[in-house]
Amino acid sequence: MLNLTPPELISRVLILIIAFTIHEFAHAWTATHFGDSTPAMNGRLTLNPLAHLDILGSLMLLFAGFGWAKPVPVNPYAIQKNSSSGLMWVSISGPLSNFIMAALAAIPLRFNLVPDLPSGTIFPSLYTFLFEFIFINLTLMLFNLLPIAPLDGDAVAEYFFPPSMNRVLGKIRPFGPYLLLAVVFLGPTLGFDVLGWVLNQPRIDLFRILIGVYA
Repeated sequence: MLNLTPPELISRVLILIIAFTIHEFAHAWTATHFGDSTPAMNGRLTLNPLAHLDILGSLMLLFAGFGWAKPVPVNPYAIQKNSSSGLMWVSISGPLSNFIMAALAAIPLRFNLVPDLPSGTIFPSLYTFLFEFIFINLTLMLFNLLPIAPLDGDAVAEYFFPPSMNRVLGKIRPFGPYLLLAVVFLGPTLGFDVLGWVLNQPRIDLFRILIGVYA
């Protein structure tokens, strides 16, 4: 995926700015809603992309189709003091924002409001941009919902899983970043694309549902 055309590169850059910024702002806003002032104190309660983008994670989105932004710092004690489910909502708000963005972008495609035109030599067509915008946001949503620390899905799983499963999560949590790196980078190199097996079919199915193509 390193040989991106100019339209593909421009699409990825715009999607990166929009998707990551809104994803992290959703975390910050939700934490603030539950009484945590930490995001605001760290300058993250903003729609300024410069406050949220991570260099390596941004490059990964450009060239691999998925990536990450700088995590929003939160105070779990301040959040849980106001709501036992607050930390779960803070965590799930980011992936949920990606789904909402994908659903909104799918409306013009679902109702044929945008002509299916090819991209130019420099700029992508609106149809191509929306297509990629939906697909990448669905990828980010599903990727972040994986129950592996430090992804959002770890805190979501901790809230919904029974105590026995949470004990398992607690044991593997310190190794989460290394496990994630192995799944993302080492697996495909060795011919075990676990991430692709887990994400590909769900995002294809969700994409078809959103744009109204079921076959």
